[in-house]
Amino acid sequence: MSANMLHIKLCAFADEADADRLGQIKALSENGIPYLEIRGVDGTNIANLSIEAAKQFKSELDAAGIRVWSIGSPAGKHDINADFGPITEQFRHMMELAKIFEAKRIRLFSFYGTDDSEECFAEVCRRLNIYCDICDEYGVIPCHENEKGIYGEDAARCLKLHRAIPRLKAVFDPANFIQCGQEIMPAWEMLAPYVEYGHIKDALADGRVVPPGDGIGCLREYLPLFAAQGGEVLTLEPHLGEFVGLADLEQDGARSGVGSLAFKDGREAFDCAVNKLKEILGA
Repeated sequence: MSANMLHIKLCAFADEADADRLGQIKALSENGIPYLEIRGVDGTNIANLSIEAAKQFKSELDAAGIRVWSIGSPAGKHDINADFGPITEQFRHMMELAKIFEAKRIRLFSFYGTDDSEECFAEVCRRLNIYCDICDEYGVIPCHENEKGIYGEDAARCLKLHRAIPRLKAVFDPANFIQCGQEIMPAWEMLAPYVEYGHIKDALADGRVVPPGDGIGCLREYLPLFAAQGGEVLTLEPHLGEFVGLADLEQDGARSGVGSLAFKDGREAFDCAVNKLKEILGA
């Protein structure tokens, strides 16, 4: 690994390797990845995981020496006009899971059905601030991921959110920006001061997802800058094939353009993405 990236640690959405929790541990361990961004466990989304199942998985992760870096929640992937009461209760449940998993971060989003009006921006901020207040109660850092179809889909809107809500940190996802027509390096320059960690997913100009480094995500350009400013963790989210729960994570008209390369299964696709990222990092 190049000198300025020696401190970078790898994390992953291991549900892309295997829906089964023990298969996830195996994929992480065999690839030398010490952190998990937990999203799906035995086919159940983290938002719906029971306390009992969380405790069981935590004990298995501990035995394998794997830590949960972040709760890969779907919070904020709701219509801006949806009743926020039940959504808030679900978020509190995920905070209880974060306590069990000893996770200090949660990724979240800034709502579907938004527009550029100041009234809409105010409502987005009101709801995000409620999430942030709950995170403060639990000592968890809220991290906003740029995503197509939500308010924060381009860098300018993300910047507006971070300036309005200083507690809100950023998860930088290059493929999501590409799929929204956002150039990567200008986005990095705007958002770098707010980036808590990165998602590693690359894409071509037409939005199709490809292995890390094979697209126009500028990974070789901005990752050294991420490392130089003290960035610590990168989460692999390769999206190189369909996986359990993918359809439930997105809305119609805002699909990921999942890669169409020929892999025999999720584990092979996952291993490919890990190896490509390690090549970029010089590991």
